Amino acid sequence: MAKISKDMTIGDILRVDEGLVPILLETGMHCLGCPSAQAESLEDACAVHGTDVDAIINKMNDFLAARV
Repeated sequence: MAKISKDMTIGDILRVDEGLVPILLETGMHCLGCPSAQAESLEDACAVHGTDVDAIINKMNDFLAARV
């Protein structure tokens, strides 16, 4: 099973499972296809959006674990 980490880019995360899109959208990350999403780490994106990176990582990894 793939695990999400704070150093992954948004693009990396979307390649793991596109089902993670709603989790990103609900945290205010609406520009998933923009160039920044391909180069910016999840940790950096969370800092820009004022989101707790550990909370979103836990939510995404719980989602992935439930899909196994």
